[in-house]
Amino acid sequence: MVIIECPHCGERNQSEFRYGGEYNPRPANLMEVSDAAAADFIYMKDNKWGVQKEWWYHRQGCQAWFLAERHTRTNEVVKTYLWEASKE
Repeated sequence: MVIIECPHCGERNQSEFRYGGEYNPRPANLMEVSDAAAADFIYMKDNKWGVQKEWWYHRQGCQAWFLAERHTRTNEVVKTYLWEASKE
């Protein structure tokens, strides 16, 4: 069983959450970047081996989106926190 700590609700079973994908900062103005850069943002993923920053959604709890740093080999969730614009 994988335990994820929601920043609002505390530790919960992974079944309460929905994986939202790798964290990938959005370009400042997506409509002004080249088609290739837009396609890279939308479709290309790093698929890291090791700790990766990811979006998670607490669907059966507070319904908050937050970031988690998870090791992709062991599934260990290293830390979770709310997104802040100043951290990009």
